[in-house]
Amino acid sequence: MTQDQGNVDVAHRGAAKRRRELIAFLVLAFGIWPIVAVGVVGGYGFIVWMWQLVFGPPGPPGG
Repeated sequence: MTQDQGNVDVAHRGAAKRRRELIAFLVLAFGIWPIVAVGVVGGYGFIVWMWQLVFGPPGPPGG
């Protein structure tokens, strides 16, 4: 193996790693995190809804 082939292998591995990292970022940014965000907001809304079913809506007591 010559010196040039060694440099090509290192450059190829660097490009492959960069591509894998970009794909991982895109999957996280546009796939997993939006689902997690919707789940967190939906879960919070469900907890508030159940709380109000048990303890009543907020505000002064009716009279």
